[in-house]
Amino acid sequence: MESDALFSLGAPTGSRGAPEGPAGVDGFTPVADDSPLPVRMRPASLDELIGQDHLLAPGAPLRQLVSGGAGMSVILWGPPGSGKTTIAHLVAGATDRRFVALSALSAGVKDVRAVIETARRQRRSGGPQTVLFIDEVHRFSKTQQDSLLAAVEDRTVTLLAATTENPYFSVISPLLSRCVLLTLQPLDDDAVRGLLRRAVADERGLGGTLTLAAEAEDHLVRLASGDVRKALTALEAAAASASALGVERIDLATAEQAVDVAAVRYDRDGDAHYDVVSAFIKSMRGSDVDAAVHWLARMLVAGEDARFIARRLVIFASEDVGMADPTALSVATAAAHAVEYVGLPEVQLNLAQAVIHLATAPKSNSATTAIGAAIADVRAGRGGSVPRGLRDAHYSGARGLGHGTGYRYPHDDQRGVVTQQYVPDDLVGVDYYQPGPHGAERSVATRLPLLRRIVRGLPAPPARPEAPTAAPPAATAVAGSSDGSPVTPQAAPALAVRNGRAATGVDGPGTTQDDGTNAAGEGQQ
Repeated sequence: MESDALFSLGAPTGSRGAPEGPAGVDGFTPVADDSPLPVRMRPASLDELIGQDHLLAPGAPLRQLVSGGAGMSVILWGPPGSGKTTIAHLVAGATDRRFVALSALSAGVKDVRAVIETARRQRRSGGPQTVLFIDEVHRFSKTQQDSLLAAVEDRTVTLLAATTENPYFSVISPLLSRCVLLTLQPLDDDAVRGLLRRAVADERGLGGTLTLAAEAEDHLVRLASGDVRKALTALEAAAASASALGVERIDLATAEQAVDVAAVRYDRDGDAHYDVVSAFIKSMRGSDVDAAVHWLARMLVAGEDARFIARRLVIFASEDVGMADPTALSVATAAAHAVEYVGLPEVQLNLAQAVIHLATAPKSNSATTAIGAAIADVRAGRGGSVPRGLRDAHYSGARGLGHGTGYRYPHDDQRGVVTQQYVPDDLVGVDYYQPGPHGAERSVATRLPLLRRIVRGLPAPPARPEAPTAAPPAATAVAGSSDGSPVTPQAAPALAVRNGRAATGVDGPGTTQDDGTNAAGEGQQ
């Protein structure tokens, strides 16, 4: 039986391993000289364990579990390479307990019951306590998990289970309630860096026979993304390549060649981070969808926080697309939700869809300029008291103060719009919002002057005198006439207004308009 491809769960063989006391260890193969580097560098004591500081405080359940000071059953939940198997090995090193390791990938109910029966016999005869380690416990079926309940309940065995899946979904509630859940976090970059340096210098690792260039170290840390097993495996491959080349230094090129992954020129805390993000935003703003997808991929491969990317998309949806495509904000917000709901790596699909939508959408910064101008006025001290008719009139005495007096209810007007002052006196007639000519905002640009004229009580502009024209050309059929009769091109805009659309109306995605753009406002020229 194999677990994590790092240790075998069979009869113990080899030359070196965790200390095996009177109680014995069943299921872990001791470490041999030719074991993989992550196995050789596995901590031999709790003091060597790096990361998970939140679980290592004096008296904490993890410390008690490793020291043998408590018989509680524990479920370890964390991403690959966060130390779950290492903790199991440390527990196995305790000399006063019998340790049995099983993998849910290959063990069945029969194997579990055999361990429990042996543990029960030893307990009755005064033998040592049994610790049962089950790796990948989320792969056990409900029936297999049920077989553990009684033995965990009466402490016939102390269960130590490891899972990369959320136990609230993958472990049955009765078993979860009988265990202490410990959540392991991915190792941070400093912890991974420290373990790499230890592996280079330690006799269990490379023993100082090679040196690791700073650029190569940064690449391995970035490649690991918190998975120390991945970092050590990559280091071992790079060391083998360096030895084959007869060099004593692992440089960036050797590290890249060994793991077949090019180093991404990206520093999450440095200039490259801001440069890539800037290029990402500007590519979407410039409607270069291919460039935008490239920069997205660059950030994802480099290990950028997907939540950061999602936040930038939500901002961009209003800052640069805005009213030209009001659905852009919904798409970006949905992608941000998917980051939390789905997570990596699958959420890269949701992010890519949102990036493509935003990059190909018509653009407008009218919302950005509108709020910017309004904030500037507020900071400059413009804006007086709330007009009396708009003030809250629901509390006792408000009417006596004149609050709400003269307020006109727009729904009482058949147009849904009434003449009324909504701004302070010194802002009357100020236009903050200036709709652009693209996409859905074109219809807003047609409607807005009429709304402002009604609200502000302004007279209609004088009609333009008609210039004498030659005889009209022959009537040409124009799509959109309500009765199917031919309509001249000059009459088409008026017809569009009568039919409830702007002259450059939005008929739906993909519809080509007379001005050479489609309904989303994208150029067809």
